[in-house]
Amino acid sequence: MAWARAGIALGAGVVGLVALSGGHDDDPRTPAGPPGLPAPLFGTAVIGDGWRTGAVDAFGDVVDLRAPGPAGRPLVAVSSKRQAAGTVPVSSAIVARARLADGRRPPFWRADSIRQRYVPGTNVLRTVARFGEVRKVVVRRAGGPGEVAADRRWLGRAPPLRTAAPRWAKAMYRRSLLVLRALTDRRSGAVVAGARDGWAYVWPRDAAAATMAFAATGYEAEARKVARFLLGLDLNAAARFHGTGAPVAGRAAQGDAAGWVEAAAHAAGLKAPRFSYAWRNRADYQEGGAGDYLGNAIAAGAKLESFETGSGLARIAGDPSSGVDSAAAWAVRPFPRPALYPTIRRSLLRLLAARETRFGLVPSQDWRGGDDPWTAPTAWTAWALATLARYDHGRQAHRERQAALVLLADLRRAATPLGLLPERVDAHTGLPTSTTPLAWSHAFAILALRAVWR
Repeated sequence: MAWARAGIALGAGVVGLVALSGGHDDDPRTPAGPPGLPAPLFGTAVIGDGWRTGAVDAFGDVVDLRAPGPAGRPLVAVSSKRQAAGTVPVSSAIVARARLADGRRPPFWRADSIRQRYVPGTNVLRTVARFGEVRKVVVRRAGGPGEVAADRRWLGRAPPLRTAAPRWAKAMYRRSLLVLRALTDRRSGAVVAGARDGWAYVWPRDAAAATMAFAATGYEAEARKVARFLLGLDLNAAARFHGTGAPVAGRAAQGDAAGWVEAAAHAAGLKAPRFSYAWRNRADYQEGGAGDYLGNAIAAGAKLESFETGSGLARIAGDPSSGVDSAAAWAVRPFPRPALYPTIRRSLLRLLAARETRFGLVPSQDWRGGDDPWTAPTAWTAWALATLARYDHGRQAHRERQAALVLLADLRRAATPLGLLPERVDAHTGLPTSTTPLAWSHAFAILALRAVWR
């Protein structure tokens, strides 16, 4: 049985690796992968420890690589637009190849079978390809030989879930923490949404959720570092920010940023200044046109009477036809409005009853972005329902806890075999259709899991 082992050494050697991986195999179309797997050159795993961060596809190919930190300079960056169009040239990635006895060097996506797993308790990724009876292995790491021990020491600092938690929940909890480790700059505290072109930026609400997850799991230093980074941003300048804190052009400031940053500072034990910040007539987490949206109003501490309907809390003020919004969950955590808990409960249970797939929720009842469920709204809704169950008693508490468990089971199905949560998945197959993993989703998964099994 033949073996081939290769690691990633970031830095000066990367250019040579990219050149070696490209060449005559370039094609105007993305290569096809085996049935039941995402296409090659689409990132489905993250490696790194916050010093260096990379994205790896289901075939062991490195499709994004950044240093210093996850928002650092892109050493490899497959265009997300070309991914969507299916026109990724092979030379744009570090491609995993076999070396066979007959002299051929086929890429791993030509293998008869592929298996991939993380070294337990780490962000070191191992991909095994079989070409007939020949077995080839590629190991992807972003750090040095001490990375395995360092990852395990870091993960060991987190308090475990209760013994009663099922094995899959404990695995999701640990993997979610490791995802945040990879996507958080250890020097600056910049938390990127994902290791992917177009997502390797800091969104205040995503980073704030990571702050809360760090604080809830005993990573106080990490929580303070992320919160301090957020407190240094000009929140009126843009929706997204570079790792330097500079605004990213192209998207105007969104109406929930100040509230999320204040909540992050509170979770980290820091004092937040009073922001001069408008929530009306701005985009919300759905990142469409400007308006007066529920999530922004909740984050801003505004009154919510104009959002109340017989069905629950609508997305747009004064417009019941806009449908119930999963952002209603934010008024349980992290912006509690106890007086509205009955209305929020009604909103969230209505969304759960209307879901049309076993992979989670779409963001809102009147969602027009297709049928594919999104993992972040699924996770934050589970967090809110599990929290409500702690306040209620008897049958109502049982119903809320069971609803939270249903959504966590959806998250489990939406997760990749590596335990990673895509931004969204195909409503029918559960395969990733966007950035994998997403920091925001994993942060809320940590908080939801702890609310159920703390």
